[in-house]
Amino acid sequence: MAEQIPRGDKRVVDGQWRVFYDGYWIKAYDAPADTLLTKKRLIEALTRRLFNHVEHGVNIPGTRLEEARRAYRLETDPRKARVKAAMLAGALFNRAADVFTKVVEIQALGIEIRPDNDLMQKCGEHLQEALALGRHVRHRSGEEGIDELWGEPFKAFAFPLEDFYQSRYMKIAQTMRAIDFITGLLTDKLAGGRSFAGIVPLICAFASAARQRCETLHTDNEIFNVWASFVAAGEELAAFAPLTATSKERRDAAEGMGLVLQAKELIFSITRARVPMPKTTQAFCERCQAFRRGTVPSHAPREIAPSATPQGTRAEHQARQS
Repeated sequence: MAEQIPRGDKRVVDGQWRVFYDGYWIKAYDAPADTLLTKKRLIEALTRRLFNHVEHGVNIPGTRLEEARRAYRLETDPRKARVKAAMLAGALFNRAADVFTKVVEIQALGIEIRPDNDLMQKCGEHLQEALALGRHVRHRSGEEGIDELWGEPFKAFAFPLEDFYQSRYMKIAQTMRAIDFITGLLTDKLAGGRSFAGIVPLICAFASAARQRCETLHTDNEIFNVWASFVAAGEELAAFAPLTATSKERRDAAEGMGLVLQAKELIFSITRARVPMPKTTQAFCERCQAFRRGTVPSHAPREIAPSATPQGTRAEHQARQS
């Protein structure tokens, strides 16, 4: 019987410390010291990352919080109200960061700051309100929201950093599973045909590079090699040239390359954000189902059922640790 590996188990795999979550051995990092200064820096980094992935125009300075709140409350058009709610969320996050910065500066003067301090309470309130409004914010692609990113600064503020890191590993495992699901769909549709002979190794290489990028922090010295490999693997996959001889093969090849490019962009988005994008993934799934059938999905994307999620490279990761 195969060994049942406990969730969160840490081991040396291929000479590197890794932690096991949901079938994947993820590169492990030591949690930093749990201080207000560390939390401040982490919240700032998470906020920058958040604004880097969401739609333009929502990075409103905290000093304009009341303006943003008033604009949202007075808006009656539903579409504009969604955008203004997103702008208000951005202002709330930036105000929370401003307040937390002052708390750290006060502590640096030797003044004890307790969790029940008014400034700490205000910071938490701003983050909670921003989190509630995060569902109105869309990914930069415009296809769906990634409200899970909005919860990360609040988690960093409210919970011990060790707990925050554990939640990060769980999210990375979910993202790796999504990567394997998308590339698995692409492989199933393109493998076996003459036109796409030789593309499977490129898909597998891109998936492997994406998983490695997903687990590697920007502060890691390996990021230079990891990011370059990820980009290069994506470019090589996108540059694949199908073999065609007939008009039907050319049509199928054009549609197949459309799937390849869509999968590449989707994986780039979820890998950089380190969160799954279920609605966009479902739309890609339906396009795959229509491939070579001459049909176009006529209904709105559905949520992907948990049972539809494949095992991906779980066996590969388990084999590496044995």
